[in-house]
Amino acid sequence: MKLQAEDIYLATLVRKDCKTIWNDFEYDFNNPTEQLNIGHSEEKSDQWFDDIQKQQGKSNVRLGIFLNDGTVIGDIALQDIDRTNRNCSVGMGIAKIENRCKGYGQQAVNLILNYGFEYLGMERITANTLEINIGAQKSLEKCGFILEGKERKAIYLNGKKYDRFNYSILKEEYLTK
Repeated sequence: MKLQAEDIYLATLVRKDCKTIWNDFEYDFNNPTEQLNIGHSEEKSDQWFDDIQKQQGKSNVRLGIFLNDGTVIGDIALQDIDRTNRNCSVGMGIAKIENRCKGYGQQAVNLILNYGFEYLGMERITANTLEINIGAQKSLEKCGFILEGKERKAIYLNGKKYDRFNYSILKEEYLTK
């Protein structure tokens, strides 16, 4: 599978792509969005790939984010797919700081939204982000997500408590944007 945007495309991840993402990941100390995991070996990327394969097409659809030259820069997933209620969530990560805030994530989200609504038959897709991740909030809103609420002090990260913002987009909103 290959889903094409202007600067990036989404495609199936192979084991070496997972190793590349794993090894390239840079923690952003100025804009932390997840726990700092120190000491994870490269073998952990093999386990991650195996987990992706077990869930692929069932509860998740995870694809790699590739620059048009074929370089893998991250991954994006429709997660917790609930076919009965026709909803799921989206999650994304871009490994290197230099590739963040360039619009690649927004292009990837738009591609995966189209896939979720048009091919999987989803009616609602959600996303969560921390209150301090202003870039993700702006990107989600540009993609048509609506802020539904916040979970106060829901996430403990690096010694501080943060609110988690809950976003969603409905199929009819996506189709009319």
